Amino acid sequence: MRVCLVGCGAVGSLFAANLAQLDDVEVWAYDLAQEHVDAINRDGLRLSGAGDVVGRVRATSIPRSLPPCDFGIVATKAMHTSAAIAATAHVFAEGCVASVQNGVGNEEAIAEHVERVIRGTTFPAGKLLEPGHAQWDVRGDTTLGPFEPRPAPLQEIERLADACSRGGMPTDAVADARGPQWRKLIFNAATNPVGALTGLTHGRVCEQADLRRFVTALVDEGKAVAAAQRIELGEDPEDLIDHAAKPAVAYDHKASMLQDVEARRATEIDYLNGGIVRFGDEHRVPTPLNRAIWALVKGLEQSW
Repeated sequence: MRVCLVGCGAVGSLFAANLAQLDDVEVWAYDLAQEHVDAINRDGLRLSGAGDVVGRVRATSIPRSLPPCDFGIVATKAMHTSAAIAATAHVFAEGCVASVQNGVGNEEAIAEHVERVIRGTTFPAGKLLEPGHAQWDVRGDTTLGPFEPRPAPLQEIERLADACSRGGMPTDAVADARGPQWRKLIFNAATNPVGALTGLTHGRVCEQADLRRFVTALVDEGKAVAAAQRIELGEDPEDLIDHAAKPAVAYDHKASMLQDVEARRATEIDYLNGGIVRFGDEHRVPTPLNRAIWALVKGLEQSW
């Protein structure tokens, strides 16, 4: 099996390095950061923190250098999905492509370029420390399922899930992956922008009573939008938020949006709270708080 990570930032590095532990999986990575690519090819891809791993990954910043692949795993920031998959789509002419990104809209962008798409959601998190080296902050599960308009065959989804699990990234293949995706969307949309605007880690947001009530109000709007689409969330996002706030889980974790704000990079707010607002408008569900926090983060971005 040959797998290509399209985007090898923090999350992409977790998948790439762990999959590279398997003798029956050849792992490639496509990333535009040349220093990162060079470090991976020279020294391997290193993970530290929640797991200490070094994976031998073949990396490139040149799309035409990629060989045909059985699977793609897109792990770019949501705003880069279209450009990244447009550049690499030829690699997956006979393969399947999964998104493990934040927010909503990524699968639709992938489906414009490839035939067999996998809807994915992942909870592991971390950050890049230096070229070729990612810190693994949070462990967690991944869910993969067919993207309904252009679905990959379930047996292929199961094949990719099995490889991820054997490599150290526990992954379930399911018939309907919308619930896990929206559960994480609501989780992220309720917590990430609050951390980004206050500078607080996940645990510190949750221990402030007024902020925790605000987080719950954001969750309630997201749950109403999911219900209007008849999406069953399964586990309540509130439970995930409380679990992640524990010291042994993600109390001190800086959400990716806070990392972006500190680096003055564009955030994924359009695909998180903006996504909830768009689906809310489509289904006539009011989302005033998500709309407000979307505007606040966009304003913060404009201030740079």
